[in-house]
Amino acid sequence: MAKTDKAEKSSKKSWFDGLKAEFKKIIWPDQKSLVKQTGAVVAVSIVLGIMIAIMDFIFQHGVDILVNISF
Repeated sequence: MAKTDKAEKSSKKSWFDGLKAEFKKIIWPDQKSLVKQTGAVVAVSIVLGIMIAIMDFIFQHGVDILVNISF
């Protein structure tokens, strides 16, 4: 049992060491770039939300018209 516990601790430590090394490689964006990118994501999300809402409204009323047609 002692060998497996030691191997687990060693493997976890090595995994965290690798994770720490990978995080050091990340190039984080500066504040100006981050604000611009966040603004772009918010703007695109709003525009797409509006487009989906308009399409939903049109389809809903189109189906209602087709369902209510009397023959």
